[in-house]
Amino acid sequence: MDVPLAHLDRPFDYLVPAELADQARPGTRVRVRFAGQLVDGWLLDRTELSAHDGRLSYLERLVSPEPVLTPEIARLARAVADRYAGNLADVLRLAVPPRHARVEREAAPPPAAGTHAGPEPATPQGSVGPESVPGVAGSESVPGPVGSESSASAAGSESAPGPVGSESPEGAAGPASVQGAAGSESVAGDTGPIDAGWRSYPAGPGFLRALADGRAPRAVWSALPGEDWASRFAEAAAATVRSGRGVVAVVADARDLERLDAALTGLLGTGRHVALSAALGPARRYRAFLAASRGRVPVVIGTRAAMFAPVADLGLVAIWDDGDDLHAEPRAPYPHAREVLLTRAQLGDAAVLVGGYARTAESRLLVETGWAKEIVADRSTLRARTPRITPTGDDPQLARDPAAASARLPSLAWDAARAALKSDAPVLVQVPRRGYLPAVACAECRAPARCPHCSGPLALRSASATPTCRWCARVAAGYACPQCGGRRLRAAVVGARRTAEELGRAFPNVPVRTSGREEVLRSVPGDAGLVIATPGAEPVAEGGYGAVLLLDSWALLTRADLRAGEEALRRWLAAAALARPGPAGGRVVVVADGSLAPVQALLRWDPGWFAGRELAERRELGFPPAARMASLTGVAAAVAELLDEARLPPAAEVLGPVPAPDGQERMLVRVPRSGAAALAAALHQAAALRTARKAGQPVRIQVDPQDIF
Repeated sequence: MDVPLAHLDRPFDYLVPAELADQARPGTRVRVRFAGQLVDGWLLDRTELSAHDGRLSYLERLVSPEPVLTPEIARLARAVADRYAGNLADVLRLAVPPRHARVEREAAPPPAAGTHAGPEPATPQGSVGPESVPGVAGSESVPGPVGSESSASAAGSESAPGPVGSESPEGAAGPASVQGAAGSESVAGDTGPIDAGWRSYPAGPGFLRALADGRAPRAVWSALPGEDWASRFAEAAAATVRSGRGVVAVVADARDLERLDAALTGLLGTGRHVALSAALGPARRYRAFLAASRGRVPVVIGTRAAMFAPVADLGLVAIWDDGDDLHAEPRAPYPHAREVLLTRAQLGDAAVLVGGYARTAESRLLVETGWAKEIVADRSTLRARTPRITPTGDDPQLARDPAAASARLPSLAWDAARAALKSDAPVLVQVPRRGYLPAVACAECRAPARCPHCSGPLALRSASATPTCRWCARVAAGYACPQCGGRRLRAAVVGARRTAEELGRAFPNVPVRTSGREEVLRSVPGDAGLVIATPGAEPVAEGGYGAVLLLDSWALLTRADLRAGEEALRRWLAAAALARPGPAGGRVVVVADGSLAPVQALLRWDPGWFAGRELAERRELGFPPAARMASLTGVAAAVAELLDEARLPPAAEVLGPVPAPDGQERMLVRVPRSGAAALAAALHQAAALRTARKAGQPVRIQVDPQDIF
């Protein structure tokens, strides 16, 4: 039932009225009466008998005869709920979009040519018919909403099988199949070979061959600089469709979705795929969902909303840039798209493609355990495709320019920008902070300027603006420094708009464009111009950028975050990948000390090395993904109560408390990876005891949260 209470996260049996026996099929939405109220639910299965000895109620009504919950997705949802110590109802709310009656009544278009329309769900053998629904208690019954015993037993009573370190399904092509077929014949598409782009990677053609042959290879792909990753994903999807199977591909944001959509349309043609995104309106999203659930298209792409897309005979799950925090669902039970797709591949014996310019510690773990193989280019290809990358803080540069250690834009960066503009090439400048001056300080004593009302940081929105608090939005017109009494302010942190203003004055008569929160540019012309962008908003330039400047590296590297170095490298690689190759004059200047590990990985373009280093450090310190960790956030009394109720595994280690926003506190529970299922089960049972007692203060449970500190 669609009831977000942990103690009700179990199946309930209901009788099917005779008049609904033909339409109430597994996967349909129903309404039932529970505790005197009408609640929504999903019908998962039809059986002759019920294990319940008491009186059974009838289904109140059938919301729609459309089966929107397939057995595969029901099994996956149960596995995800178990892995994240959540409720099945919360997962199904993420998996199945709200019903749109008008769209549901629309005539379904015929399947596109070459698609494998899935069979219409039929009433299973032994289902309750009109003549077999007596009106007495204890007679044959129908298990009601999802969460029935058949679903629970399919997903496992503990948790989803973890993809890392598990055995390959019998008969499936294991990771070794990615390597062994590099020299095999080309994979042909409708218009010729589709693996030409993958030939830059020794294992690439073999991976596509395995997909086309109906096998299930698993790969972690490190894309080359300037790679048309959307076309490579489309080619992998086309090879999978050629084998008669379906594809689910997940990207982080709308820009990536637009690129992948165009690449698939160009390769497969129109009508062969749909795009799912929460940004779509209710009608468009539900129409795309129905096209997938009815088996009308073999490929579904989208943002994290597509990770549960119902695709018939799933053969490949793919995710691009799994380190992007947009892949983490902000709603309970807070699943990550990568983990959902890996679990889905494990349950359904599907192939896996985890791609990106950078590599996370989680994807590195897949490679180290042998669960997946890496697809990387050889060093000679990498050298030919990589731009020339230079730090400003290494010893030779400091000897030539001593001011480079403290300058925001050292002479090396100025020279690279001038040379690119002189050759009529665009220049990309990545600035970590948006706005004008997001932080200011006293010009006399350099003390941070704080709001006199709430102590929040003061900021300037323009050169002539009055200081404004970033927390309470109050204007501090008569600000005086409490330390020295000074009234003049200086920049403490420079934002993208101030950077654009300064560079516009430094390079007159050169167009200056900004891309950030207010407006994200998709692309820019390939002639001379300055583009100032915040991380993640960098537009693509025609022919590539002549120079890429990575400023204010300290803002990324000094964050109090377990993933600070990993995230900094991911953002740098994404920007540097937009530059032209070094032989074509492409340059990247990073304003950072060249001895730092993330900078070293950038200079060598070796994200695998850095991910391995990160994983080794986290394994030594006991942080995810080398260990499993749960975060419990709430008022102190509620968190303590939940921990007292939880029967934690013997190896569990409780850390904290640490302060959390809104006067709450956070406790961390850490276990080895082998104790992950037991930890999730213990926390879910403790939450069930609290909801059964109607505890007043909630506690948010997050397993392997993105932000630990």
